[in-house]
Amino acid sequence: MVRSSEVISNIERKRILELLSQGKRLDGRGLKDYREIKVERGVVEKAAGSALVSVGGTKVATGVKVEVGKPYPDRPEAGALVVNVELTPLASPIFEPGPPGKYSIELARVVDRGIRESKAIDLEKFCLVPGKKVLVVFVDVYVLNHCGNLFDASELASVLALMGAKVAKYVVDKGGEVKAKAKRVPLPVRNYPVSVTMARIGGDFVVDPSLDEEMVADARITVTTDKGGNVCAVQKGGVGVFSVDEVMEAVDIAVEKSGELRRDVLGV
Repeated sequence: MVRSSEVISNIERKRILELLSQGKRLDGRGLKDYREIKVERGVVEKAAGSALVSVGGTKVATGVKVEVGKPYPDRPEAGALVVNVELTPLASPIFEPGPPGKYSIELARVVDRGIRESKAIDLEKFCLVPGKKVLVVFVDVYVLNHCGNLFDASELASVLALMGAKVAKYVVDKGGEVKAKAKRVPLPVRNYPVSVTMARIGGDFVVDPSLDEEMVADARITVTTDKGGNVCAVQKGGVGVFSVDEVMEAVDIAVEKSGELRRDVLGV
């Protein structure tokens, strides 16, 4: 649950706008620069795969687990993907305990859509008994510290966790029973979606907005691309609107920056 208590003083707002008019930002970055990104893999021993990603002061941990379950009715011969996001109260004073709110649901959907629409996981290989039993991939995202741009940190952490995941190999015996072998094999990851989030403040786009920048932004747009630079998801936030030209500009920036993140952070 998120409290609607994000506020910024008029002095801070004015300072951000003044700097942007000069092509500068509060932390000294260029308009298209990310904060420093740090990555730790395998941080949760019990998970099939896990990762901790820091984008500046924003910290997100993701764990992956795989279990036997039922397929979705519209995809009886494919495995399932489930993404959950928890905004832990220790991450920000605006987060409160309770059921998922609009922001956590939006964040989960953006991560889910990027993985699903890029076909990052070969879910067809996870069908055990068509229409009855498949493997379900759970991606659990935990926000540990909120300093802006949870979308990109969550997407990076999730993809890294999937890339490092090793799962049991399952077989179906003659009686239709599913059994897990002791041998663990890498999760079949075949694509690497990366999201790039931009805030429009005045007439400027800023990449990887800090929390202060998010609070003064007119609107936000997150563009997710796959390894081929194809757009697989777009999410708009905030009360402002984007023109067609602005959306196309955002896509161009996302393609450029996602290539850099894929190379420098994911290592692919």
